[in-house]
Amino acid sequence: MAGLRFATLGSGSRGNATVVRCGRTTVLMDCGFAVNETLRRLAVLGLTGEDLCAIVVTHEHGDHMGGVARLARRFKLPVWLTAGTYRGAGTPKLPEVRLFNPHEAFVIGDLAIQPYPVPHDAREPCQFVFSDGDQRLGVLSDAGHVTPHMRRCLDGLDALILEFNHDPGLLAAGPYPPELQARVGGQLGHLNNHQAVELLAGVDRQALQHLIAGHISEKNNSPHHVRQALADRLPAEAAELTLAPQDQGLDWHEMVRHR
Repeated sequence: MAGLRFATLGSGSRGNATVVRCGRTTVLMDCGFAVNETLRRLAVLGLTGEDLCAIVVTHEHGDHMGGVARLARRFKLPVWLTAGTYRGAGTPKLPEVRLFNPHEAFVIGDLAIQPYPVPHDAREPCQFVFSDGDQRLGVLSDAGHVTPHMRRCLDGLDALILEFNHDPGLLAAGPYPPELQARVGGQLGHLNNHQAVELLAGVDRQALQHLIAGHISEKNNSPHHVRQALADRLPAEAAELTLAPQDQGLDWHEMVRHR
């Protein structure tokens, strides 16, 4: 019997959104797309806006939160976010605001959700681990470096969507001005390929059924660089890696239950 299911509507600097489904509960994590584009991408997965139960938000940057308020108002969805993210977004008009502590788990329907704080240049950013009580899906994006707490939260997962944002060499030689290069590659920026690989190498991967590379920069990275960085350190995982695209999203991935 299938348990947790997840899919992405898109992953990258032009918009991010991930769908997590368990039983009767369908949650959207972030929404960086306009409403009509979000609905179009949901339809590819066989979903409508009415299927959503809630939106959970990682942080206030536009590629993650730009479409949240309009989508929430249109479908009267509760929005879960930290107090810092809510203030950082300018306290937008939402049909229902549910503030949470990034160190405390909460429940939405059939999903248990464990947030965890990450180092990023936002007001109170976090990422999430979703669980049905048996399986665990972790998401890590928009983090400038890896903390011990992040490693503990992502240990022993069944599925992981992990940021492989940039290759340091491509970033240094790329089109970004020096100040933007410093932001992206800094301690509060985004994980590069090598940081992502080292994080993966340091956690228990025995139960890992799905490994997704996300938030891949279109200007400072490439699928080849992502796969090569992983293959150099973890060839078995490189063979199973799936890349989350920006434009068309990623279809449903299901996990097999342990019991």
